[in-house]
Amino acid sequence: MGRITKNQKLALAKLEKGKIYTLKEGSALVKEITFTKFDASVDIDVRLGVDPRKANQMVRGVVTLPHGTGKEVRVLALVTPDKEQEAKDAGADYVGLDDYVEKIKGGWTDVDVIITMPPVMGKVGALGRILGPRGLMPNPKSGTVTMEIGKAVAEVKAGKIDFKVDKFGIVHTSIGKVSFTAEKLVENATEFVNTLIKLKPSAAKGTYVKSIFLSSTMSPGIQVEPKSVSEK
Repeated sequence: MGRITKNQKLALAKLEKGKIYTLKEGSALVKEITFTKFDASVDIDVRLGVDPRKANQMVRGVVTLPHGTGKEVRVLALVTPDKEQEAKDAGADYVGLDDYVEKIKGGWTDVDVIITMPPVMGKVGALGRILGPRGLMPNPKSGTVTMEIGKAVAEVKAGKIDFKVDKFGIVHTSIGKVSFTAEKLVENATEFVNTLIKLKPSAAKGTYVKSIFLSSTMSPGIQVEPKSVSEK
């Protein structure tokens, strides 16, 4: 086991062993125990009472965080010429079709989200082997395959994210940056958890939200009381 750094000791000293914090307390504390020189991301991990191996207990969805994630999201719009201006006006970083399809075939994937439209899914679908493993494949369920290109680009730029429960029953996502106020982190976390609750599968039995942890890029995890998420 590696040595604990001075900053790690300071962070651990601020955490009460075994304590479960309210969302407000946890959101303030995660800022206090982060000592990175860069603006670290704040992440949330929610363990759900589901069995992801069963199709009727899969949890997947999208959410638009009230204050965004704080990250600069690079968007590629693979669209027909008549939709190019709409995509550009909405803030897409890269816009085109055949030229970018060829570029991706050559190995280029330097984007965070790809948005496209149903009529060109034949061309985009051929990129599945490259885009799939990187989580970049457009999907109608996440709103990235649509005729409303401008709206989709604007939403992603504003902080819309898609998420999916992993094989361990955990949903993980970023809800902001350490530079955010604690209040903004609370509001983003609340929106995310409430979205998860709305997506509860009817086949899921027992406790649905089992545990919640907040952490920053290099901080210890802070356990949050699930009931405190709905408290004002």
